[in-house]
Amino acid sequence: MRIRTDGDYAYRRDVIERAADFYDCNRTTAVVSACDDIPQFVEAARKVLARDDLTLEQRREIAETLSTRAVTFEVNTEIGVNTD
Repeated sequence: MRIRTDGDYAYRRDVIERAADFYDCNRTTAVVSACDDIPQFVEAARKVLARDDLTLEQRREIAETLSTRAVTFEVNTEIGVNTD
């Protein structure tokens, strides 16, 4: 697999380098590690945001903190009224 890092895609080189620094490994291993970690991270974040011991404000703050350029977490509340 090749990842373009020229022209408009030059930012990718910096992103991959940051991942390699984070994981303390080469670029290929960093890309694979990040791809492996993200689904688990997102699932863990969803579980945290679904906790019923957090206030709505706390959930929204956590969602904002965990959101990135590529993954955005939102907390919505739904209020319904039924009349008979």
